[in-house]
Amino acid sequence: MPRVIAPSMLSADFGHLERDCRMVNRSAAGWFHLDVMDGIFVPNISFGFPVCQAIARVAQKPLDAHLMIIEPWTYVERFAKLGVQYLSFHYEACNLRQLRSTIRLVRSCGMGVGVAINPETPAEVLIPWLRQIDYVVVMGVHPGYSGQKYIPETTEKVGVLAEMIAAQGADCFIQVDGGVSTANIAELERLGAGVFVAGSAAFSSANPLAAIRALKTAK
Repeated sequence: MPRVIAPSMLSADFGHLERDCRMVNRSAAGWFHLDVMDGIFVPNISFGFPVCQAIARVAQKPLDAHLMIIEPWTYVERFAKLGVQYLSFHYEACNLRQLRSTIRLVRSCGMGVGVAINPETPAEVLIPWLRQIDYVVVMGVHPGYSGQKYIPETTEKVGVLAEMIAAQGADCFIQVDGGVSTANIAELERLGAGVFVAGSAAFSSANPLAAIRALKTAK
């Protein structure tokens, strides 16, 4: 798939949220990324439905919601009604029965379904699920905070996952969330990733439009 940049709206200026949403609309980004945190699964709280709704009203590109929460199935239908097109939740937040039923629920609501794995979780746990999902989210940092340093082992994990997907004959893509930069994005893409979440790399720049373009075109 062509490289997709998904700016994380958690890193936007919430005092000028509409302005930043319109900037993403104009940019080389492909998606809007919504990091939803509950303060329980991860040690931080991000934003809830009012902010997601405000973004959705302005966004002209697909919405990609990443649920870093316990009991993610509780909110699947509400995100679908909001217009989210891609929704991921964490492998670590579910037992196997809950994982299976949540995958089915997300798909039944018409959204692309993704499963995210933390840095400490081996890629191999996803082998039984690769043919049932649309994408895998590989965390390049520990979930819960933006601006962390990229974990180098993420790069190897992307390559392992890509090999697993091919071996399973699965039709799913890889998203990398956290620590993505112009220094590593081309290598991650070469190894098999296709979607890249950019928080600080996009919004901390004095020129976010140029920063997003640089991520889109970096070789």
